[in-house]
Amino acid sequence: MENEVFVDKEKQEKPKVKLERKEGEPTAAFKGASWGALLVGVSAYLIGLFNAAMELNEKGYYFAILIFGLYASVSLQKAVRDKEEGIPVTSIYYGISWVALIVSISLMAIGLYNAGSIVLSEKGFYGMAFVLSIFAAITVQKNIRDTQKARERD
Repeated sequence: MENEVFVDKEKQEKPKVKLERKEGEPTAAFKGASWGALLVGVSAYLIGLFNAAMELNEKGYYFAILIFGLYASVSLQKAVRDKEEGIPVTSIYYGISWVALIVSISLMAIGLYNAGSIVLSEKGFYGMAFVLSIFAAITVQKNIRDTQKARERD
């Protein structure tokens, strides 16, 4: 009995479950982080806007800019990706996508710069929530596209 080895079954390594992922498909963690960032960015922006002490028309302006920026960023990401993959994209659509994103960011910056009723920390909050939302929307769109592309290969 001296040479017998007792193995604690609880301490034995259990085989790791390997998740099947298609080549080029983003990981579930990256997809979740992207959706989480989009949810946090948009929610924070909208909650801040709801609680802001500003006129309703001003709230409408900032809401419209958020929606415009999200749409423009997703549209531009799609146009860039289509061009990269050899899918025809008209130059007018590609140009309008760039202009729309630049205009939405500019309108946000100009609106915050000229907002006299908003304190500087609030301006920073809206700016950061806006940028986070746009970046997350681009990332979510990219993940959807990558997942779709990976599944089409099979």
